[in-house]
Amino acid sequence: MHLELPKVRLESLKDFAKHYLMIVLSILTALGLEAWIEHVHHTEAAEVAEARMNRELRADLDDIDQSLSKNRGALAKLLELEKRVRADVAAGQTEAQVNADIHAHRELFALNLNFPTLATDAWDVAVANQSVGWIDAPTLQRYSSAYSSVRELASWIQHDAVLLFNGPRMVDYLTDLQLGNPVVPREFLYEVRQMITTINSTQGELGSLHDELHKDLGLPPAPAG
Repeated sequence: MHLELPKVRLESLKDFAKHYLMIVLSILTALGLEAWIEHVHHTEAAEVAEARMNRELRADLDDIDQSLSKNRGALAKLLELEKRVRADVAAGQTEAQVNADIHAHRELFALNLNFPTLATDAWDVAVANQSVGWIDAPTLQRYSSAYSSVRELASWIQHDAVLLFNGPRMVDYLTDLQLGNPVVPREFLYEVRQMITTINSTQGELGSLHDELHKDLGLPPAPAG
């Protein structure tokens, strides 16, 4: 801030007081204007950050809905296969008969697990340029909660999503089915159940994040997917 002081001759105490008051008012006006400009800048930066985070979180939500829908399709196929094999075993069919049914419906044996692409770039940028500090506290809390949930799911997908089933064994079964080799029905059922449990677990995690984002974005409750 720079002030250009007027060059006048002070001939009395009254002139000095008037001149002093003018200087003080000039300084206060300049400081007020500077603070107003800074406030406007902060407000605009916060609005831009909020708009970007809203778009990003809504895109994340759309990806979650798509994953939920695709996973439901994969789950339905595995449940149908499990139902068939369980019925065959319960009916006392021979291993050869059960294998014939399994091979006739081998296209149902597929995990096809779908995960959303979860972005956090808008939040990272807002933190980096400090615009999160200019968002009001309640709104900031909602965004913080939303992105925390997104990061938790991303970590779960990376580390824990497929811990409930035997991946190498699933590949072995896929190979046997492709080659027409017989499988042991009970052990095959174990693998199918593991795959079903994995999808159910994934759907539960995705559903929780779906509900959390709806709440944090201030959207009305909606059925997942």
